[in-house]
Amino acid sequence: MSTETVTIQKLGAQGDGIAQGADGPIYVPFTLPGESVAIARVKSQGTLMSIAAASPDRREPHCRHFGPDGVNGTCGGCTLQHYADAPYRAFKRQLVIDALRSKGLTPEVDDIIAAHSGERRKVVFAARKTEKGTLIGFNQAESHHIVAIEECPIASSGIMSQLPAITAVAAALAVNAEAFRISVLEMPSGLDLAVDDVKSLSDKQRRSAIEMVLTLRGIARVSVNGEILVEPAKPMIDFGGVQVSPPPGAFTQATKQAEDAMAELVTTHVGKAKRIADLFAGSGTFSLRLARIGRVHAVEGEAKPLAALDYAARNTQGLKPVTIERRDLFRRPLMKQELKVYDAVVFDPPRAGAEFQCKELARSQVKKIVAVSCNPLTLARDLALLTEGGYRITKVTPIDQFLWTSHVEVVVALEK
Repeated sequence: MSTETVTIQKLGAQGDGIAQGADGPIYVPFTLPGESVAIARVKSQGTLMSIAAASPDRREPHCRHFGPDGVNGTCGGCTLQHYADAPYRAFKRQLVIDALRSKGLTPEVDDIIAAHSGERRKVVFAARKTEKGTLIGFNQAESHHIVAIEECPIASSGIMSQLPAITAVAAALAVNAEAFRISVLEMPSGLDLAVDDVKSLSDKQRRSAIEMVLTLRGIARVSVNGEILVEPAKPMIDFGGVQVSPPPGAFTQATKQAEDAMAELVTTHVGKAKRIADLFAGSGTFSLRLARIGRVHAVEGEAKPLAALDYAARNTQGLKPVTIERRDLFRRPLMKQELKVYDAVVFDPPRAGAEFQCKELARSQVKKIVAVSCNPLTLARDLALLTEGGYRITKVTPIDQFLWTSHVEVVVALEK
């Protein structure tokens, strides 16, 4: 390990400051462009020791657990709390621009739709049983060390006010000292806790945990490794006026504000389409809203979210017909011939993107496409396939859903 002073030239795609060393780039977390900083260096990784000259864009973090001086270590949840709002948002928008340019795409990119503190309705805690009690918090960056938290400015007040109850559930389910995860989703009916990576519970421990949960207020459901343990209240989430009960641990957008912004962009571009395919449909985030516009065919690889979507569609008045299909779109994309019946297609894949599906879409005559993505790099690859097939990008909107991180959502509208 060596100690040296470097100048940060820019931020990398992960939010680390990048300085140029004699033998290549050096990555230094918690720094900003233009800053002169003293670092302890191991190969290409630098640890911030002190700041000789700070950027005018540097500000005090919102949370006591952030940064090199965080209490009990550094929470790994946020990476950019020290960045002022305007340059932070410009950085995230630029990530989208740069990703598109890497594939030769130069459409106009809208200003980013901002995220704000207290909006996150879904967080994933790390937990572990210790000699002093149950430890709950977030993993330190690139580490299995759990940083115990007392506050979290990104999470909703509904989640943070229930931290004692969440800790009590964790304590009841901790079989040994191994770490496990608790995904917490805030719903109108209460918190949905999906606990994963715990050992099998004995019958006695199961009964004890159920009895304990039933004494708590504000807990709608607790599941363990995908199996519902107890459900004091039906967990329901609202997708544009349609009530859905998603399966334990199912994918949902992390904030309602971002979901609503995405949905508005999706439905606006689809317009008055009569036949719509929603690919990677999940539990119906977009499908159920689109069913107010036209007939929807929802395609999803997992059975349980698809069943939740189907049940909601069949039990909601005022929707156009919704059909469902369980299908692995990575292995079996909808083919050109199958796509010819649709006026519009919406796709919202995982981070890997939808390469094979986009190859088929590029060959199709679908008039309108909306691409929703959480990964600008795979999105750019997919958009390049579509533009090569004759599609024109008409609107690109970045959305900040994961506040103070380098993650950015994007909604792109295309026309044939």
